[in-house]
This record gives sequence, C-alpha cells and structure tokens, in this order.
Amino acid sequence: MGKLTLTTFVTMDGVMQAPGGPEEDPSGGFAYGGWVAPFADEGMGEFITEVFGRAEAFLLGRRTYEIFAAYWPEHDDPADPVAGKLNRLHKFVASTTLEEPAWGPATVLDGEHPQSEIVRAKDTMEGELQVHGSGVLAQWLLARDLVDELNLLVFPVVLGAGQRLFPTGGLPTAYALTGSRTTPAGTAIQTYRPTGRAAFGTVG
Repeated sequence: MGKLTLTTFVTMDGVMQAPGGPEEDPSGGFAYGGWVAPFADEGMGEFITEVFGRAEAFLLGRRTYEIFAAYWPEHDDPADPVAGKLNRLHKFVASTTLEEPAWGPATVLDGEHPQSEIVRAKDTMEGELQVHGSGVLAQWLLARDLVDELNLLVFPVVLGAGQRLFPTGGLPTAYALTGSRTTPAGTAIQTYRPTGRAAFGTVG
C-alpha cells in the first residue's frame, strides 16, 4: 500500500498562496505572488528532486492542475525529475467542474466526495500519491486525516495576507518530526508524520 504525501511551500506566517509567480493565483486580491523566487536555491532543488523521485502518481486540485497543465507540457524533458514525472505519471484531479482533462494521463475525481476514490487509488500503489500546492484540497485532506506525510518548506518571509495552509477551525492534530534540514537561503524543510489528536496539559 502506498502513502499520500503533501508537499507545500509556506511563508513564516503560514501563507501558501501563489508561491511561484505574480499571476499564479491573484484571487482575493492577493498581490504578493512569487514570494519563493528570492529563496530558490540548490538546497531547495535537491529536496524537490528527492520528493519527485518517490512519486507514483499525483493528486491535484483543479486550479493547481490547470496551472501545471499550462506550464509543464511546454517545458518537458523526460530526464528532468519534475517535468518527466508530472508529464508522464497519472494525475488524479479533485474537481466538480473539470470534465475533460486535456493534460494526461488524468482521472477526474468527484470533487464533492472524493475520499473513497482517493483511498482506493492509494491502496493500489507501492510509492507515493503526491499532493503539491492545491490549497483547498490540502485543507480538505488534512481535515479528514488522509495525509500520511507532510513536507513543509517554510521560507523566511512574512506576508500578512493570503490563503493559509492551516485555517482557523482546522482539526487539532499532533505530528512527529521525521526529517529536517535548512537550505543556504534559509528555508527550513521539515517532514512530519501525523500521530493523532493533539494533547493538552499544564506546563510546570
């Protein structure tokens, strides 16, 4: 059985919206897109290469699927660890509006009730069913304890606005740290495994 992993770029104040460029996701009037660019370095690239090397398939939200579909087919290289995997491995897309995915191979899941389909897909794998970006989907998965491993790349910048990975009202969850490193540009990369509900007590 495979595992579902979530890899997300976040700022120090938890914003995950539009890390890659100004036009990536300006929804809600977000004006700070592209905040990863000043910190993209060799250490970040090495980690992303490792992550994509473990991919067996991808699970994406509609918006992320469409962003990727507009870029990666035009930048294809079978030897590239990211482009090669994204363009050739199966993509599962959780959406209530997408009907005919043009960038394949791809399967559209029921965007309102995809849980059983996601579990079935993961159970047929030996490697990782990977989620990248896909903020709404990521929150939905975390709220249902469907994420087996979480890779957080925390960049040394605070924005004060934008969609956050962990919204108010999220599910209280405890995690075990299973890996940690820091890139030369100061990005903290942490890998976590959920261990159950958060515990509470008194210190001292």
